[in-house]
Amino acid sequence: MHVVDPHIHLWDTSRVGYRWLANPQVAYSGDNRLLPQRHAVAEFLQAADGMDVRASVHVEANPDDVVGEAQWLQSLADDPVNLGHPHGIVAGADLSAPDAAEILERLSACPNLRGIRQILNRHPDARYNYVSRDYLLEPTWRDNLARLSEHGWSFDLQLYPAQVPAAIEVIAANPDILFIVNHALMLVDGTDAHSRQEWSSALKALAQPHNVALKISGLVMFDHHWSIDSLRPRVLQALDCFGSDRCMFASNFPIDGLHAGYAALWQAYASILEGASDAERAALFCGNARRYYRLRAP
Repeated sequence: MHVVDPHIHLWDTSRVGYRWLANPQVAYSGDNRLLPQRHAVAEFLQAADGMDVRASVHVEANPDDVVGEAQWLQSLADDPVNLGHPHGIVAGADLSAPDAAEILERLSACPNLRGIRQILNRHPDARYNYVSRDYLLEPTWRDNLARLSEHGWSFDLQLYPAQVPAAIEVIAANPDILFIVNHALMLVDGTDAHSRQEWSSALKALAQPHNVALKISGLVMFDHHWSIDSLRPRVLQALDCFGSDRCMFASNFPIDGLHAGYAALWQAYASILEGASDAERAALFCGNARRYYRLRAP
């Protein structure tokens, strides 16, 4: 099976610092103490053994130095031994910071830079909070987000269903920016009927604007004892809302690797797509990721 993987995380704590890896904890997504201190291209391709990964996109891994991480990633991509990986870089940036414009300019020096992510997740249950502020509501944050269009960059949108109304306002105000929703909109409690309904309604709402795409990834972060049958309803509903032309499968490795093998995850996606056309499969496994992240074919 050949794939383009539009959501992986690479790091090397000897090159770039990560506070969360310096003092790893058990989280709802898994036991971060089991993650390695180095997960660079060689380690990623070793985990992907048996799969033909044609291209990859690194998504920021919450580094202490966002520019340093992007520069290190670019050096990996420039090294022929890494076969171009990562072919795309989604860097981190604090868009609420006074120096946000300067940081974006410095990031633009990396040729493989394709977008920015700043995690936005705020949840009524504090256990699931990633951040302490509602950035979506802040004028300075919104102003700096709009700067992405000057660079032709997308924004990886990681949030929870309850945050979607505010996100839709931001999306509508930035029609020239592509918003790529991470992890199928992060349904953290699929066993709760209210949570499932909220997720379903929010997913449908996010599918309405023309400038939104969806990554189907991160599902096993919330389903540690997953099966193909447990993943199927979320995958199919995502496809029903966004269609095969606006979705892409991704691995979220090595985070999802705490609960699934790399090939097993992609084979589960393939099994769920049984009956899909060859064109739909090609789009979901390769074509859409290449198109949305503007990746050159190796």
